[in-house]
Amino acid sequence: MSLMANLYVGQSGLQTSQNALNTTAHNMANIDTEGYTRQQVSQGTRAYQTLEKKYEAVAWKQIGTGVNYNKCKQVRSEFLDTAYRRETGRYAFYDVSSKALEEIEDQLQEMDGSEFAESLNNLWVAVQELGKDPCSAVTQSALITRANEFLTRAKSVYDGLVDYQENLNSTVETMVKDINHYGDRIRQLNELIVDIESGHQEKANDLRDERNMMLDKLGEYGKIDYQEDIFGNVTVLFEGSTFVTTDHVNHIALDTTLESCVGYATPYWDYAAKREYNANGEEVITSISGGLLYDLTQPISTTTNTDIGKLKAVLLARGDHNATYHDITEDTDYYNENISQSVMMNIQAEFDQMIHNVMTAINDIMESAESNPALQTGEDLSTYTMFVCANESDMLIYDIGEDHPAGSVQTGFTIANSQINPILLQDPSTFTFRTIDGTEDNATVTKLKNAFTSEEYTLNPNVTSRNSFTTYYNSLVSQVANSGDVYKSICAAQEQTVTAVSEGREQIVGVSSDEELEYMIMFQNAYNASSRYINVVSQMLEHLVTTLGS
Repeated sequence: MSLMANLYVGQSGLQTSQNALNTTAHNMANIDTEGYTRQQVSQGTRAYQTLEKKYEAVAWKQIGTGVNYNKCKQVRSEFLDTAYRRETGRYAFYDVSSKALEEIEDQLQEMDGSEFAESLNNLWVAVQELGKDPCSAVTQSALITRANEFLTRAKSVYDGLVDYQENLNSTVETMVKDINHYGDRIRQLNELIVDIESGHQEKANDLRDERNMMLDKLGEYGKIDYQEDIFGNVTVLFEGSTFVTTDHVNHIALDTTLESCVGYATPYWDYAAKREYNANGEEVITSISGGLLYDLTQPISTTTNTDIGKLKAVLLARGDHNATYHDITEDTDYYNENISQSVMMNIQAEFDQMIHNVMTAINDIMESAESNPALQTGEDLSTYTMFVCANESDMLIYDIGEDHPAGSVQTGFTIANSQINPILLQDPSTFTFRTIDGTEDNATVTKLKNAFTSEEYTLNPNVTSRNSFTTYYNSLVSQVANSGDVYKSICAAQEQTVTAVSEGREQIVGVSSDEELEYMIMFQNAYNASSRYINVVSQMLEHLVTTLGS
């Protein structure tokens, strides 16, 4: 090799070392940048110059022509990326569920500084006091007052649960907007990355960092699968359906009319909705059943990865309607598929069932009592029951879905449609608890006491233990507390898993200042060595030219 050619060898060393120094400086400058991935220069040898080939020799006689700068690559682990995005989604799922149960505990145990259990206990005490002197206007008034307090606080608790349900519903819209935004941004980054890398001269590493960060955030909202093609495009599946393609994003839309009974938002794939033209020639959506984002009747299981994503957790916690005791039926399959997995609807149904049972039992006893004033006036016996419907039309509760097993129409008191009988509220002594012959109606009072202590009621079809009115609420609160502890334990364990995966990933993608300083010294020495090499070759050329010239 000529001396002139040796200058190119030195020049390749200078150029490669300078590129490596620039990459190291870039790493150091972004050591605290969120989502930044450590970059690394890949070096290789240029083609060797072969001087002589002797096959009997160990190696051919060759001369190196310098170092080659191949590319600047990101240092990442695809396995850890996938694990991190899956586990963060699972952690988000249980975190949302745990917080929902915490909110329910607050609603059940505290109302304006006073526990609901106190109003239930006060009603029981009023029944006991009535037994001491049934015909006393004082005890009769106390009973009506406590019953009114009981129903008022029950409505407050139920309204609080509904309010939180509506808050969860409002977050669904925000989450769907975020998911669509991440999808749009990933598609935009795909285009930018392909444009830059199509020349095969450089890697769009900073754009890839942003795209990876979008995938990390998207993984919190639901189960994602993704794949990068040879051109640098990343295609994404969200919950098993195509989300981001090479040139398009399938947006998620929200329905509040077709599949929802009370205006709660139902996410669906916009492209899969059924559309028809109306009389005005306008295209309208007629059904979204073929494009629903989730099948919320599926059992929640880590094995089948159905417990991933905070959007699904919010939808499950919220449910699709305001549940009542009608949802707790003898059809266990209906309850398990549609109610039990929603913490809000489950508690609403169980709580409403308790209030319904109390009101129904008291009304039945008063309606059949010998002291019912209607026996003397000839009025309907239900005229003087303690609880009445606030709106007669509300007594007909229609189905919430085709699969509801209880028939087309259901009747009965719920928290929302009940109130204290205005007749008794105006004059509590109207129901005198005195029979036609003038004696105290102790039998009716005894029945009221027995109604509170009789253990006839279960929380739901999956529970076998029976409760009385006085123990039902405590069992309900205990169930919420136990479920909350379970979710908190799962959430804590999942948080540790996410932390372990994150730390493992950070060891690979993270920038270490000590390591980068070592690289900087190494590349600086390599640069200096190349510079010294060029100086030596230059001196040799100068000496050779000077000698020949003389």
